Amino acid sequence: MCGRYRLARKKEILAETFDVDNDIEWSPRYNVAPSQSVPVVRQDATRPVRSFSLIRWGLIPFWAKDAKAGYKMINARAETIAEKPAFREPLLSRRCLIPADGFYEWSKFSKGKSSFCFTLADDSVFAFAGIWDRWKDPDRKLVETCSIITTSANALLSDIHDRMPVILKSEDHDRWLDPRFKQVDDILDLLKPYQADSMRRYRVSPRVNSVQNDDPACAEGYVPEMLF
Repeated sequence: MCGRYRLARKKEILAETFDVDNDIEWSPRYNVAPSQSVPVVRQDATRPVRSFSLIRWGLIPFWAKDAKAGYKMINARAETIAEKPAFREPLLSRRCLIPADGFYEWSKFSKGKSSFCFTLADDSVFAFAGIWDRWKDPDRKLVETCSIITTSANALLSDIHDRMPVILKSEDHDRWLDPRFKQVDDILDLLKPYQADSMRRYRVSPRVNSVQNDDPACAEGYVPEMLF
């Protein structure tokens, strides 16, 4: 799964990287968590123009009875996304890029709660494959939400966790966003593990475990104290 990530770049860098034509209120973040507002990149349905939006992480299907559904849908599995009622329509018509420059994972196969940060090898900004939807709250106010798509772990993650977020190659951003691709077969091949040799990982402080902490220390390398 992907339950926490980092986006420590300024909004000006994000705008240049993803070629968007509008501004958002964004400051570097080091411990982004579900239910928080996150920046996404979307493309206009009628013309090839990208824009930034801040929407809530945790997809609430348009037909959901209440907002609690979002807590269970921070991720969408690539293997079943085309079949699940909550994700099927967004996959075909409401895709987005979710910018990041690192994500965190906790060891699933060892005792304790060791936390690791995963980045690209050159520490550059990248984008998760995302989907989004609109939901009306009891006051009829529109709430926009998103989900990060996950896939099986690559060799860099597999001894830590069996899942990882789908990281799209920059050359695939256009196809993922293009509203003309409305068939599952047009896009499912993009939902695969990122190549392990183009990524790196390092252990980080337990500070990242708490969503209350959101500062550079969350992403700094960490060597646990050894007892002799």
